[in-house]
Amino acid sequence: MDEQKFVNISALQHFAFCQRQCALIHLEQVWQENYLTAHGRQLHERVDNGEPETRKGVRFERGVVVSAPQLGLTGKLDLLEHHKASNQFIPVEYKRGKPKTNDIDQVQLCAQALCIEEMLNVEVKQGALWYWQTRKRIEIEFDQSLRAQTHALITQVQKLFKLGKTPSPTTGKHCKACSLIDICQPNLTEHDGSNRYIAELFNMEAE
Repeated sequence: MDEQKFVNISALQHFAFCQRQCALIHLEQVWQENYLTAHGRQLHERVDNGEPETRKGVRFERGVVVSAPQLGLTGKLDLLEHHKASNQFIPVEYKRGKPKTNDIDQVQLCAQALCIEEMLNVEVKQGALWYWQTRKRIEIEFDQSLRAQTHALITQVQKLFKLGKTPSPTTGKHCKACSLIDICQPNLTEHDGSNRYIAELFNMEAE
């Protein structure tokens, strides 16, 4: 697969939050920060910039770049633990908030595991999510159900990228937390009468 068509792992999170946001960021290359995204970026930078180290038989590698051509995925892991005694690789993803009511964080983590499996030809059985707001680490098992859910979302995002078209806006509670709301302007776009105005204008000229 052409590297330009690779789906960034972060796109899975964006797609689950809002398909239009995903297209704006990854197809149109639009980005704008708010407090939430800035705080999340600072957290990831602090984690990613740490030096590699080994403690008690565990190797900690930060800011690990992964690329999986067969999956069509690429991205960067916050932290990858290698437990040498068991030869187990455990991806760890850091989040600024608290656990979500849906499974998207687990899916994003599972996508990281799938990349590691393809790159290193190993089985990654589990990973971990660490939430800044609760200061808790949650262990996640990559069972068949989660793997199937992850593959399905990857396929959906790839279809969006192949289509190359930004979806129309849909307003909802999620808009309040979106840093792109001023660019997206869902309320204005939903009630935009410009198309009708142009059609009426051409009809008037034709008469």
